[in-house]
Amino acid sequence: MNTAMKIPVVILSGFLGSGKTTLLIKLLEEAAARGLKPGVLMNELGKRDIDGELVTRSTSARFPLEKMLDGCICCTKKDEIQAALAGLLRQDPDLLLLELTGVANPEEIVEQLAEPSLIAKLYLHRVITLVDAEHALEYNSIFASDKQLVRTLRSQLSAADDLIINKTDLIPPVHSSKVTEMVRKYNAEGQVHYAVNANIPLTSLFSTIQPAPSRSPQATAAAGASPRGSRSPFQIIQPHPHQQATHTSATGEEASTSFSRINTLSLPIREPLQIPASKLERFIKKWSPSLLRAKGYVRFTRPEKAAYLMQYSGKRFNWEEIDYDGPLYLVLIGYRLPEQVIAEEWAILR
Repeated sequence: MNTAMKIPVVILSGFLGSGKTTLLIKLLEEAAARGLKPGVLMNELGKRDIDGELVTRSTSARFPLEKMLDGCICCTKKDEIQAALAGLLRQDPDLLLLELTGVANPEEIVEQLAEPSLIAKLYLHRVITLVDAEHALEYNSIFASDKQLVRTLRSQLSAADDLIINKTDLIPPVHSSKVTEMVRKYNAEGQVHYAVNANIPLTSLFSTIQPAPSRSPQATAAAGASPRGSRSPFQIIQPHPHQQATHTSATGEEASTSFSRINTLSLPIREPLQIPASKLERFIKKWSPSLLRAKGYVRFTRPEKAAYLMQYSGKRFNWEEIDYDGPLYLVLIGYRLPEQVIAEEWAILR
């Protein structure tokens, strides 16, 4: 297939908390260093955009960004993919980076790229799947009764060109060998990388990607204009309004059910919390083992009403003090989370 005039697409896949957003930030930094203009499509299960905010805050360059919230790109949001990609293509990127939700099947996204409206413009460059080395084996056991989710997790492995076994600093070598064996069971040919903080060599990924002809110095001089027309080279595209069936708990908190038995719950924080961070951590950990991931923007009355980005993954908390003045909230993602009970206890706690 002649891909010379097509835009390469890199798909980032992997279960919740495996490190996809961390890798996305590294890819964006590498693209900027190479003078490439990426377009980014990010999909989050919850109604709140946390990862998108994190990415835009963590990178110095601006870039076209489409956000698909409140549903999974391969099921409830499937009909919106083409519109989102078309919006990115209008910004004339050199490559597209697609970060899927943790419960998305990358094979279904690959099928979408073969649609007539896209196949003449895009080609699949790589599928990269990240594996949480510490918990991958445990997840296989926890989700054994959910055939749909098990198929998705296996598809994330089998569809990958590159498999990043991430967080290897958290496991002993014998455990790493078992994770590798599991990965190889479903993908015998993909290139396996072992990483900490999703840190892998990126040279081979970018070696064949070049700035589009319309952005080359020769084309710019010939046109007598700035690259790709008069628009700013990097523009944030606001997320489309999405519709999805939701239900409201007795406490008025909105909850939405996503893929399979994975569900999300958004807990608003309308004023700085008077409880200490340790008490908030105990509240979050209380919902384990059903709770798989939690994240959000939090502000406390002490010390000094500082704002924090809180992330909970792999049974560990990470707190980052940030310069943030937006809405405060928590997002909980889990497996059969008792949404109403959590919302009721949250209303009492805060």
